[in-house]
Amino acid sequence: MKTNLQTKFIPILITFLLLIGLFAFGSFKYTGFFSLQNFLNLLIDNAFLLITAVGMTFVLITGGIDISIGAVIAFVCMLSADLLQKGWNAAVVMVLMLVIGCAFGTGMGILITKFKMQPFIVTLAGMFLARGLCYVVSIDTIIIDNPVYVAISQSRVPIGSGFISWSVVIALVVLAAAYYILHFSKFGRTVYAIGGNEQSARLMGLPVDSTKILVYTLNGFCSALAGLVFSFYMLSGYGLHTVGLEMDAIAAAVIGGTLLTGGVGYVIGTLLGVLTQGAIQTLIMFEGTLSSWWTKIVVAALLCLFILIQRVFTLVKAKKAR
Repeated sequence: MKTNLQTKFIPILITFLLLIGLFAFGSFKYTGFFSLQNFLNLLIDNAFLLITAVGMTFVLITGGIDISIGAVIAFVCMLSADLLQKGWNAAVVMVLMLVIGCAFGTGMGILITKFKMQPFIVTLAGMFLARGLCYVVSIDTIIIDNPVYVAISQSRVPIGSGFISWSVVIALVVLAAAYYILHFSKFGRTVYAIGGNEQSARLMGLPVDSTKILVYTLNGFCSALAGLVFSFYMLSGYGLHTVGLEMDAIAAAVIGGTLLTGGVGYVIGTLLGVLTQGAIQTLIMFEGTLSSWWTKIVVAALLCLFILIQRVFTLVKAKKAR
Protein backbone atom coordinates (compact mmCIF):
# COMPACT_ATOMS: atom_id res chain seq x y z
CA MET A 1 0.00 0.00 0.00
CA LYS A 2 2.80 2.41 0.88
CA THR A 3 4.54 1.73 -2.44
CA ASN A 4 1.31 2.30 -4.38
CA LEU A 5 0.71 5.55 -2.51
CA GLN A 6 4.19 6.76 -3.33
CA THR A 7 3.80 5.70 -6.98
CA LYS A 8 0.58 7.71 -7.31
CA PHE A 9 2.40 10.87 -6.29
CA ILE A 10 5.34 10.45 -8.66
CA PRO A 11 3.70 12.46 -11.52
CA ILE A 12 3.07 15.37 -9.13
CA LEU A 13 6.67 15.22 -7.95
CA ILE A 14 7.88 15.24 -11.57
CA THR A 15 5.68 18.27 -12.33
CA PHE A 16 6.96 20.08 -9.24
CA LEU A 17 10.58 19.41 -10.17
CA LEU A 18 9.86 20.53 -13.75
CA LEU A 19 8.38 23.80 -12.45
CA ILE A 20 11.42 24.36 -10.23
CA GLY A 21 13.69 23.61 -13.19
CA LEU A 22 11.87 26.11 -15.41
CA PHE A 23 12.22 28.83 -12.78
CA ALA A 24 15.86 27.97 -12.20
CA PHE A 25 16.56 28.16 -15.93
CA GLY A 26 14.68 31.45 -16.30
CA SER A 27 16.39 32.96 -13.26
CA PHE A 28 19.81 32.01 -14.60
CA LYS A 29 19.19 33.30 -18.13
CA TYR A 30 16.94 36.36 -17.72
CA THR A 31 17.32 39.34 -15.44
CA GLY A 32 14.22 39.93 -13.35
CA PHE A 33 12.73 36.49 -13.94
CA PHE A 34 13.31 35.39 -10.35
CA SER A 35 11.07 37.81 -8.51
CA LEU A 36 7.97 37.57 -6.36
CA GLN A 37 5.87 39.63 -8.73
CA ASN A 38 6.85 37.52 -11.74
CA PHE A 39 5.60 34.44 -9.88
CA LEU A 40 2.41 36.22 -8.80
CA ASN A 41 1.86 37.27 -12.41
CA LEU A 42 1.57 33.57 -13.29
CA LEU A 43 -1.43 33.39 -10.97
CA ILE A 44 -2.89 36.67 -12.22
CA ASP A 45 -2.65 35.68 -15.89
CA ASN A 46 -3.92 32.14 -15.34
CA ALA A 47 -6.56 32.52 -12.62
CA PHE A 48 -9.40 31.74 -15.03
CA LEU A 49 -7.51 28.68 -16.34
CA LEU A 50 -6.95 27.40 -12.79
CA ILE A 51 -10.65 27.65 -11.97
CA THR A 52 -11.81 25.78 -15.05
CA ALA A 53 -8.98 23.23 -14.75
CA VAL A 54 -10.15 22.43 -11.21
CA GLY A 55 -13.62 21.67 -12.57
CA MET A 56 -12.08 19.59 -15.34
CA THR A 57 -10.11 17.60 -12.76
CA PHE A 58 -13.37 16.41 -11.17
CA VAL A 59 -14.69 15.34 -14.57
CA LEU A 60 -11.50 13.49 -15.51
CA ILE A 61 -11.39 11.67 -12.18
CA THR A 62 -14.82 10.15 -12.95
CA GLY A 63 -13.46 8.96 -16.30
CA GLY A 64 -15.36 11.59 -18.30
CA ILE A 65 -14.34 14.62 -20.32
CA ASP A 66 -15.78 18.05 -21.11
CA ILE A 67 -14.66 19.93 -24.21
CA SER A 68 -17.34 22.63 -23.95
CA ILE A 69 -15.71 24.73 -21.24
CA GLY A 70 -13.89 27.17 -23.54
CA ALA A 71 -17.11 27.94 -25.39
CA VAL A 72 -19.05 28.30 -22.13
CA ILE A 73 -16.49 30.80 -20.84
CA ALA A 74 -16.76 32.80 -24.08
CA PHE A 75 -20.57 32.75 -23.87
CA VAL A 76 -20.52 33.95 -20.25
CA CYS A 77 -18.20 36.81 -21.22
CA MET A 78 -20.36 37.69 -24.22
CA LEU A 79 -23.71 37.58 -22.44
CA SER A 80 -22.32 39.42 -19.40
CA ALA A 81 -20.97 42.19 -21.59
CA ASP A 82 -24.27 42.49 -23.48
CA LEU A 83 -26.43 42.60 -20.35
CA LEU A 84 -24.14 45.11 -18.65
CA GLN A 85 -24.29 47.34 -21.73
CA LYS A 86 -28.09 47.19 -21.46
CA GLY A 87 -27.90 48.49 -17.89
CA TRP A 88 -28.35 45.32 -15.85
CA ASN A 89 -27.09 45.29 -12.27
CA ALA A 90 -23.60 43.75 -12.04
CA ALA A 91 -24.46 41.47 -9.10
CA VAL A 92 -27.57 40.15 -10.88
CA VAL A 93 -25.51 39.45 -14.01
CA MET A 94 -22.88 37.54 -12.02
CA VAL A 95 -25.47 35.36 -10.28
CA LEU A 96 -27.30 34.74 -13.57
CA MET A 97 -24.07 33.63 -15.27
CA LEU A 98 -23.36 31.14 -12.48
CA VAL A 99 -26.89 29.76 -12.73
CA ILE A 100 -26.57 29.40 -16.51
CA GLY A 101 -23.24 27.60 -16.10
CA CYS A 102 -24.74 25.17 -13.56
CA ALA A 103 -27.78 24.55 -15.78
CA PHE A 104 -25.51 23.93 -18.77
CA GLY A 105 -23.43 21.40 -16.83
CA THR A 106 -26.50 19.71 -15.34
CA GLY A 107 -28.07 19.29 -18.77
CA MET A 108 -24.98 17.62 -20.17
CA GLY A 109 -24.63 15.47 -17.05
CA ILE A 110 -28.21 14.21 -17.42
CA LEU A 111 -27.66 13.31 -21.07
CA ILE A 112 -24.47 11.44 -20.18
CA THR A 113 -25.85 9.50 -17.21
CA LYS A 114 -29.53 8.96 -17.92
CA PHE A 115 -29.27 8.42 -21.67
CA LYS A 116 -25.88 6.67 -21.58
CA MET A 117 -24.39 9.03 -24.16
CA GLN A 118 -20.63 9.44 -24.59
CA PRO A 119 -19.25 12.48 -22.70
CA PHE A 120 -17.17 13.53 -25.71
CA ILE A 121 -20.22 13.65 -28.01
CA VAL A 122 -22.45 15.43 -25.50
CA THR A 123 -19.86 18.06 -24.61
CA LEU A 124 -18.95 18.50 -28.28
CA ALA A 125 -22.59 19.41 -28.90
CA GLY A 126 -22.42 21.69 -25.86
CA MET A 127 -19.34 23.38 -27.30
CA PHE A 128 -21.09 24.10 -30.60
CA LEU A 129 -24.19 25.33 -28.77
CA ALA A 130 -22.33 27.71 -26.46
CA ARG A 131 -20.07 29.03 -29.23
CA GLY A 132 -23.07 29.54 -31.52
CA LEU A 133 -24.94 31.42 -28.78
CA CYS A 134 -22.00 33.83 -28.58
CA TYR A 135 -22.74 34.97 -32.12
CA VAL A 136 -26.47 35.11 -31.45
CA VAL A 137 -25.65 37.73 -28.82
CA SER A 138 -23.33 39.66 -31.16
CA ILE A 139 -20.78 39.10 -33.90
CA ASP A 140 -18.72 42.06 -32.65
CA THR A 141 -16.61 42.70 -29.57
CA ILE A 142 -18.58 44.16 -26.66
CA ILE A 143 -16.63 46.33 -24.24
CA ILE A 144 -17.33 46.01 -20.52
CA ASP A 145 -17.23 49.43 -18.87
CA ASN A 146 -19.44 48.67 -15.88
CA PRO A 147 -17.93 50.40 -12.79
CA VAL A 148 -18.15 47.25 -10.63
CA TYR A 149 -16.35 45.08 -13.20
CA VAL A 150 -13.73 47.78 -13.82
CA ALA A 151 -13.14 48.20 -10.06
CA ILE A 152 -12.70 44.45 -9.57
CA SER A 153 -10.39 44.31 -12.59
CA GLN A 154 -8.17 47.13 -11.36
CA SER A 155 -8.12 46.31 -7.63
CA ARG A 156 -4.93 44.82 -6.20
CA VAL A 157 -4.31 42.76 -3.07
CA PRO A 158 -0.81 43.39 -1.62
CA ILE A 159 1.39 40.31 -1.08
CA GLY A 160 4.74 41.31 0.41
CA SER A 161 6.48 43.47 -2.16
CA GLY A 162 4.09 42.34 -4.88
CA PHE A 163 0.36 42.09 -5.49
CA ILE A 164 -2.35 39.83 -6.85
CA SER A 165 -5.77 40.52 -8.33
CA TRP A 166 -9.10 39.56 -6.81
CA SER A 167 -9.38 36.96 -9.57
CA VAL A 168 -6.46 35.12 -7.97
CA VAL A 169 -8.20 35.22 -4.59
CA ILE A 170 -11.31 33.69 -6.18
CA ALA A 171 -9.21 31.01 -7.89
CA LEU A 172 -7.41 30.07 -4.67
CA VAL A 173 -10.70 29.85 -2.77
CA VAL A 174 -12.04 27.51 -5.48
CA LEU A 175 -8.84 25.45 -5.22
CA ALA A 176 -9.12 25.15 -1.44
CA ALA A 177 -12.81 24.23 -1.62
CA ALA A 178 -12.12 21.61 -4.32
CA TYR A 179 -9.31 20.10 -2.22
CA TYR A 180 -11.61 19.78 0.78
CA ILE A 181 -14.45 18.29 -1.28
CA LEU A 182 -12.24 15.70 -2.99
CA HIS A 183 -10.35 14.53 0.07
CA PHE A 184 -12.62 15.11 3.06
CA SER A 185 -16.18 14.55 1.86
CA LYS A 186 -18.36 11.57 0.96
CA PHE A 187 -18.99 13.16 -2.43
CA GLY A 188 -15.26 13.28 -3.13
CA ARG A 189 -14.76 9.64 -2.16
CA THR A 190 -17.63 8.68 -4.45
CA VAL A 191 -16.04 10.60 -7.32
CA TYR A 192 -12.82 8.62 -6.91
CA ALA A 193 -14.76 5.34 -6.62
CA ILE A 194 -16.63 6.01 -9.87
CA GLY A 195 -13.40 6.72 -11.71
CA GLY A 196 -11.72 3.66 -10.24
CA ASN A 197 -14.47 1.26 -11.27
CA GLU A 198 -17.98 2.51 -11.97
CA GLN A 199 -19.56 -0.93 -11.90
CA SER A 200 -18.02 -1.70 -8.50
CA ALA A 201 -19.25 1.67 -7.24
CA ARG A 202 -22.80 0.74 -8.30
CA LEU A 203 -22.54 -2.66 -6.60
CA MET A 204 -21.45 -0.90 -3.41
CA GLY A 205 -24.67 1.11 -3.53
CA LEU A 206 -23.02 4.46 -4.22
CA PRO A 207 -25.15 7.13 -5.96
CA VAL A 208 -23.25 6.96 -9.24
CA ASP A 209 -25.69 8.75 -11.55
CA SER A 210 -26.47 11.64 -9.21
CA THR A 211 -22.78 12.08 -8.40
CA LYS A 212 -21.81 12.25 -12.08
CA ILE A 213 -24.55 14.79 -12.73
CA LEU A 214 -23.28 16.86 -9.79
CA VAL A 215 -19.72 16.62 -11.16
CA TYR A 216 -20.80 18.09 -14.49
CA THR A 217 -22.89 20.70 -12.67
CA LEU A 218 -19.81 21.63 -10.63
CA ASN A 219 -17.78 21.82 -13.82
CA GLY A 220 -20.40 24.08 -15.37
CA PHE A 221 -20.24 26.30 -12.30
CA CYS A 222 -16.43 26.46 -12.55
CA SER A 223 -16.67 27.30 -16.26
CA ALA A 224 -19.14 30.12 -15.58
CA LEU A 225 -17.01 31.43 -12.70
CA ALA A 226 -13.94 31.26 -14.94
CA GLY A 227 -15.96 33.22 -17.51
CA LEU A 228 -16.64 35.96 -14.96
CA VAL A 229 -12.97 36.04 -13.96
CA PHE A 230 -12.00 36.20 -17.64
CA SER A 231 -14.45 39.10 -18.01
CA PHE A 232 -12.58 40.94 -15.24
CA TYR A 233 -9.29 40.13 -16.99
CA MET A 234 -10.30 41.20 -20.51
CA LEU A 235 -13.15 43.65 -19.80
CA SER A 236 -14.76 42.56 -23.06
CA GLY A 237 -16.82 39.85 -24.64
CA TYR A 238 -16.03 38.27 -28.00
CA GLY A 239 -17.17 35.10 -29.71
CA LEU A 240 -13.60 33.88 -30.31
CA HIS A 241 -12.44 34.26 -26.72
CA THR A 242 -10.86 31.14 -25.13
CA VAL A 243 -10.84 29.01 -28.27
CA GLY A 244 -9.02 25.80 -27.32
CA LEU A 245 -8.96 26.59 -23.61
CA GLU A 246 -10.50 23.20 -22.86
CA MET A 247 -7.30 21.58 -24.10
CA ASP A 248 -5.22 23.83 -21.84
CA ALA A 249 -7.38 22.76 -18.87
CA ILE A 250 -7.05 19.06 -19.74
CA ALA A 251 -3.30 19.48 -20.22
CA ALA A 252 -2.95 21.22 -16.84
CA ALA A 253 -4.83 18.41 -15.09
CA VAL A 254 -2.89 15.63 -16.85
CA ILE A 255 0.49 17.29 -16.30
CA GLY A 256 -0.56 17.61 -12.66
CA GLY A 257 -1.05 13.86 -12.32
CA THR A 258 -4.71 13.27 -13.20
CA LEU A 259 -5.25 10.04 -15.09
CA LEU A 260 -7.28 10.27 -18.30
CA THR A 261 -8.68 6.83 -17.49
CA GLY A 262 -10.14 8.13 -14.22
CA GLY A 263 -9.77 7.23 -10.56
CA VAL A 264 -6.68 9.34 -9.84
CA GLY A 265 -6.35 13.10 -9.72
CA TYR A 266 -5.26 15.96 -7.47
CA VAL A 267 -6.24 19.63 -7.60
CA ILE A 268 -2.84 20.57 -6.12
CA GLY A 269 -1.28 18.81 -9.10
CA THR A 270 -3.61 20.78 -11.37
CA LEU A 271 -2.31 24.00 -9.81
CA LEU A 272 1.25 22.87 -10.60
CA GLY A 273 0.17 22.05 -14.15
CA VAL A 274 -1.29 25.53 -14.62
CA LEU A 275 1.84 27.17 -13.18
CA THR A 276 4.04 25.02 -15.45
CA GLN A 277 2.16 26.20 -18.53
CA GLY A 278 2.38 29.77 -17.29
CA ALA A 279 6.13 29.45 -16.64
CA ILE A 280 6.69 28.16 -20.19
CA GLN A 281 4.72 31.08 -21.60
CA THR A 282 6.69 33.53 -19.45
CA LEU A 283 10.01 32.07 -20.58
CA ILE A 284 8.99 32.50 -24.21
CA MET A 285 7.90 36.07 -23.49
CA PHE A 286 11.25 36.87 -21.83
CA GLU A 287 13.09 35.38 -24.80
CA GLY A 288 11.28 37.82 -27.07
CA THR A 289 12.31 36.20 -30.36
CA LEU A 290 9.94 33.22 -30.28
CA SER A 291 6.31 33.04 -31.33
CA SER A 292 3.75 32.58 -28.58
CA TRP A 293 2.67 29.42 -30.39
CA TRP A 294 5.79 27.74 -29.03
CA THR A 295 3.91 27.56 -25.74
CA LYS A 296 1.39 25.21 -27.37
CA ILE A 297 4.18 23.14 -28.91
CA VAL A 298 6.04 22.70 -25.62
CA VAL A 299 2.83 21.96 -23.69
CA ALA A 300 1.88 19.38 -26.34
CA ALA A 301 5.24 17.67 -25.89
CA LEU A 302 4.83 17.68 -22.11
CA LEU A 303 1.30 16.31 -22.41
CA CYS A 304 2.52 13.41 -24.54
CA LEU A 305 5.32 12.77 -22.05
CA PHE A 306 2.99 12.69 -19.05
CA ILE A 307 0.48 10.47 -20.85
CA LEU A 308 3.36 8.08 -21.57
CA ILE A 309 4.37 8.20 -17.90
CA GLN A 310 0.77 7.45 -16.91
CA ARG A 311 0.70 4.51 -19.29
CA VAL A 312 3.88 3.09 -17.82
CA PHE A 313 2.53 3.39 -14.26
CA THR A 314 -0.76 1.76 -15.32
CA LEU A 315 1.06 -1.19 -16.89
CA VAL A 316 3.28 -1.60 -13.82
CA LYS A 317 0.24 -1.53 -11.55
CA ALA A 318 -1.58 -4.10 -13.70
CA LYS A 319 1.49 -6.34 -13.69
CA LYS A 320 1.73 -6.21 -9.89
CA ALA A 321 -1.98 -6.97 -9.61
CA ARG A 322 -1.52 -10.11 -11.71
